[in-house]
Amino acid sequence: MPDIISDQPDKNQKISIIVPVLNEEEGIETFLSALTCQLALTAAGSAADIILADGGSSDRTLEIASAFNKVRIVRCGAANRGLQMNKGSRAASGEILLFLHADVSLPANSLDSITAALSDPKISGGAFQITFPPDSPVSLSRVAWAINLRTRLFTTATGDQAIFIRRDIFEKLGGYPEIPLFEDITLFNAMKNAGRAVILPGKVEISPRRWLSFGVWRTVMLMYLLRGAFWLGFDPVKMKKLFVDVREKKKFKV
Repeated sequence: MPDIISDQPDKNQKISIIVPVLNEEEGIETFLSALTCQLALTAAGSAADIILADGGSSDRTLEIASAFNKVRIVRCGAANRGLQMNKGSRAASGEILLFLHADVSLPANSLDSITAALSDPKISGGAFQITFPPDSPVSLSRVAWAINLRTRLFTTATGDQAIFIRRDIFEKLGGYPEIPLFEDITLFNAMKNAGRAVILPGKVEISPRRWLSFGVWRTVMLMYLLRGAFWLGFDPVKMKKLFVDVREKKKFKV
């Protein structure tokens, strides 16, 4: 696929942060408090808007989120992350779309880093590297090292890595595929074909909850098993049944 040249201006681009959520009452207040405080510290952040794309939460997620003036809520009616992010993007006003999970924290000055990267019109978007909280098991530091190596070598990313993309390119690509798994990898690969994707040096801090709930190495094996099956053409709908939702599964030892 030839490069898709962006129609957006290179400077002073507004960023919209789109957060797909489902039953996140336990951590949503902390997440939004930290995010809004961080955004207030930079010019790019203070102009940004936050869209919560809810997949049908049955807990207090939306009640808590509604207390934040900077946050707009989009009710999506179904728990499908691709669908949620597509609906959230349609409600957004920014020229740059940043897709952020509710258990991921952005690095300092991340939005300024994004706008600086996208000052090059050949760059279609990108993502960050990852780290886990300092008190996480040593095994997770090894997982992070391996993910970051893969990310740098192959310029690839998953949704945990805060994927960002120019809005016009996102729309030309048709948005996220509304499939239950690997919508993030599919979009990122399409974005690479539409221009040049970048991996920024900053690291997002991701929650270890899924890894610790299911077991670190068991999760690694499951992720690569699913990824291999996906590339071999297996149906993501059927594979989703193997995927661990930490809000529903019991915790296992590491």
